[in-house]
Amino acid sequence: MASIRAPTESTSKDSGTPEKKQKVESTTKLPDLEATASATLTYPEEKAKGAVEEKQSKAGLANNTKTNWEMIDWSCTKKNGYDQTHNMKISSWNVGGLKRWIKKGCLEYVKLEMPDIFCLQETRCKENDLPKELDELGNYNKYWLASKKDGYAGVGLFTIKKPLDVLYGIGQKEQDDDGRCITAEYEDYYVVCVYVPNAGLGLITLPKRVDWDDSFKRLIMALERNKPVIIAGDMNVSHHEIDLAMPTNKVNKAGFTAAERLAMDDLLICGYFDVFRHLYPGTVAYTFWTYMNYRKKNIGWRLDYFLISEKLIRKVCDCVIRSEVLGSDHCPITLFLNI
Repeated sequence: MASIRAPTESTSKDSGTPEKKQKVESTTKLPDLEATASATLTYPEEKAKGAVEEKQSKAGLANNTKTNWEMIDWSCTKKNGYDQTHNMKISSWNVGGLKRWIKKGCLEYVKLEMPDIFCLQETRCKENDLPKELDELGNYNKYWLASKKDGYAGVGLFTIKKPLDVLYGIGQKEQDDDGRCITAEYEDYYVVCVYVPNAGLGLITLPKRVDWDDSFKRLIMALERNKPVIIAGDMNVSHHEIDLAMPTNKVNKAGFTAAERLAMDDLLICGYFDVFRHLYPGTVAYTFWTYMNYRKKNIGWRLDYFLISEKLIRKVCDCVIRSEVLGSDHCPITLFLNI
């Protein structure tokens, strides 16, 4: 499959406090989030995921993992709303387990894409157990937030330019114990790497997901008061029917419930753009596939997004879904902009 690309065009904002780690000296002060009732439900879907992948592999159904790197065009010649070519590239990828991702040779993606910022989701790896192969990416400053549960969730952020500040979490302990959000502050903007909770098998964790959506929105609105925000990551929702195959079969399923879709509506109404959909209003494209034959037939979901403040939308040159890059059940996405 070819990368999906598009031209760009040009066309507001509550609060939260992320949990801090001893990594970068903080200069950012955010108001505390109010404590809210949290669901005490189990969250089985990721724990089951590894076993399902193993069964799929034995049955020949798992997604292919070998990318033809030479066939990919990494360039971007499109211009933004100010008639500028890009001077910055941000990439995001749900890697489906960092160690497994590296064994599949996916570090090659970072070396070829060469993003200025690379956001990783579902790393499933503690910081004291990171693969040594990451040393090959020595030009990046690397930041991690792992789940307190082994082999679960986790996010990472690689950045060539050292941030002014790094914030961890969304300000809710139960949510932040899962390791789902890192915010990097730069001079003129924030980049938020996020792995939004899944609503779970049988929607068992939908209450926790709804709680997350409310808290995450408050965090983003608090950041926006200071400077514009770029959100990158696995949002675990297909916003519109065009964003998933066979939508009528997915109504009220995790990733396509009314509550999850309305939460995305709510965030966009507050002054954010879904960059890909802004540039590709009628294009069918996905970032997640469950089985190899589904990926070959392009029967999938668009779960991975760049959401950008309206203050920055005219700076966007292009947004690409790298559907031909293999190695995870998700594919990477890349944002080109001049900022």
